[in-house]
Amino acid sequence: MKAVALGGGHGLSITLASLRELTDDITAVVTVADDGGSSGRMRRELDLLPPGDLRKAITALAGADHPLLAEVFGHRFGGDGVLAGHAVGNMLLGGMLEVLADPVRALDETMRLFGARGRVLPMCVNPLDIEADVIGLDADPRAVRRIRGQVAVATTPGKVQRIRLHGNGGPEHPPVACREAVEAVLEADLVLLGPGSWFTSVLPHLLVPELHDALVETAAQRVVVVNLVPQPGETSGFSQERHLYVLHEHAPRLRVDAVVADTGAVDAPGELRAAATALDAHVELADVARADAGERHDPVALASAIRKATQR
Repeated sequence: MKAVALGGGHGLSITLASLRELTDDITAVVTVADDGGSSGRMRRELDLLPPGDLRKAITALAGADHPLLAEVFGHRFGGDGVLAGHAVGNMLLGGMLEVLADPVRALDETMRLFGARGRVLPMCVNPLDIEADVIGLDADPRAVRRIRGQVAVATTPGKVQRIRLHGNGGPEHPPVACREAVEAVLEADLVLLGPGSWFTSVLPHLLVPELHDALVETAAQRVVVVNLVPQPGETSGFSQERHLYVLHEHAPRLRVDAVVADTGAVDAPGELRAAATALDAHVELADVARADAGERHDPVALASAIRKATQR
């Protein structure tokens, strides 16, 4: 089975760990809009793709087979010098990107260094910027303010209404999809969206025109994995069904085969099923949360739920 997972950060890492239970043919398509921390510094100073989410995806696919290398890859330098806070893996990816001047080849070569299964691809081969319409930041609760940048959107105390995606040069530069990522989606048997930061890791894939069209046109089974809890900031107060309505608002042409949600996280199963109907999807409820950390998915349990959802 050819599986493609789209996302970023810890949510994508969970999805990739789950897919490893189902298949060896896995492609991760990763967001490239991060502008904070080590990734943001490298993006601004070296004009590179932000490497952090790409590094996490590589570690998720390779870490179980190479635990020491994965630990070193994620290690951050201490101290208070120019290297403070930079992850070793970010530095290696930055070097690969500069030497090879080809993001796809750089990621393929890094995976080869690990001897890892699967493939990691950027959503776009150039950095992107996220722009959001947010309410609740002014005395007038209905006033809409436009904010820009992944960190700003992810941490806003307001309520995000809608996001847009721009190329690195601004609104006049629309995002252009990575060709290999589009091909992977079109050739897949299974495509997963979520879990993860809804506005900054999941929805951006739907705002890249070529990638959006591939997600609409692919013959793969399309599965959405809903977050277990709202994320402070960008999805504060969101119900499970609200995640689906926002997804549909941003990509009304997208049809989904199944929505996977945690039984204990769903307060109103009927309302979740109604929201899924707007996507033409059925709902697979299962106990997919970790017993020791209810805000995170259990990869093995999630893999089982995905398998059941795609066998209907």
